[in-house]
Amino acid sequence: MENKPMSSFQASIAAELPYLRRYARTLTGSQSVGDAAVRETLQAMIAAPDEIDEDAPVRTELYRIFHRIWSDTSLRPIEMPGAIVGSLPRKLRKALLLTTIEGFTVDETALILGMSEREVEDFVKEARSAIHAMLSAKIMIIEDEAVIALHLKSLMVSMGNDVAAIVRTESEAIAAAEQVEPELILADVNLADGSSGIDAVRHILTTMTVPVIFITAFPEKLLTGEGHEPAYIISKPFNPDNVVATVWQALLVSRETAAMAEIN
Repeated sequence: MENKPMSSFQASIAAELPYLRRYARTLTGSQSVGDAAVRETLQAMIAAPDEIDEDAPVRTELYRIFHRIWSDTSLRPIEMPGAIVGSLPRKLRKALLLTTIEGFTVDETALILGMSEREVEDFVKEARSAIHAMLSAKIMIIEDEAVIALHLKSLMVSMGNDVAAIVRTESEAIAAAEQVEPELILADVNLADGSSGIDAVRHILTTMTVPVIFITAFPEKLLTGEGHEPAYIISKPFNPDNVVATVWQALLVSRETAAMAEIN
């Protein structure tokens, strides 16, 4: 039987899936949970095509449907002693991520989440204030371009973080991680001596558990759908707000996971 050609709307949806998967993973802090949420979204779209507004912007409609059918139970419990994220309501987290990491406007975010623009603005402001007051961490930067490394350091310090090390190669990264024991790593992919930030991180994660945010000009190379993929990816050239929001989210998930482990 001959396959029907993919419509332009379907093709546009397919092109947006890597970014929806990135968002779902960042929101949940888990590749498996995030990917499952995206699969549920696609299944719902196939089962009820009449619910899709094909005249709406494809990306906004995809994220709207995602939030319409996805259950908030996939997020960590709100009431959890010792978990920092417990004080950040779910709507605040969503509004912050959609308007920063995903780059939606306030009115687009309001449509996606089914709330007013004023609510989105208030939630984003509240989320920023709450997280900034709660989080600080020891950070290691793996970046071979000095200007970018200094820019990232400035952003991290402005958030109240301690930049414990800036390294340029895989071997330097492995040695520094052992010495400073970072609570968060910002990593480039291509390093000064031709070595790999991916390999450096892979080695570091064999000896410690630490959240990693990859910053790369080619995010699609890390979002292949094959094997384990990073939950946190930022494209170069980056928007400083995206970096700040992603660092907040990564630290929230990491701190909460540690709190859960202590409770259990």
